Amino acid sequence: MQTPPRNNEGFLEDPSQWSPEVAETIAAESGIELTDAHWEIIYMLRKFYADHDMAPPAARFFVKAVKQAFGEEKGNSIYLMQLFPGTSAVKVSCRIAGLPRPTNCL
Repeated sequence: MQTPPRNNEGFLEDPSQWSPEVAETIAAESGIELTDAHWEIIYMLRKFYADHDMAPPAARFFVKAVKQAFGEEKGNSIYLMQLFPGTSAVKVSCRIAGLPRPTNCL
């Protein structure tokens, strides 16, 4: 599948062009096969973006938002890094969710 235009870091230029198929393609590029656990976080992030018109600005906000939505078991850095491995779980998950790059991520 051809993904919509993305910037040099792989984030969609227009978040409205996101679809589950786009998410699958972007995730596969990072070696991630999306499971129900991934989709739960992806859809939570998309709701966060719709509600606040921004992605969680940093990892601690991401963890806090997940904790509020799903509880302590899922709202912790280790769980999220296992789902979205890489330099930053919030950055990887936002990229897959079709959101802009979090503002405070390196």
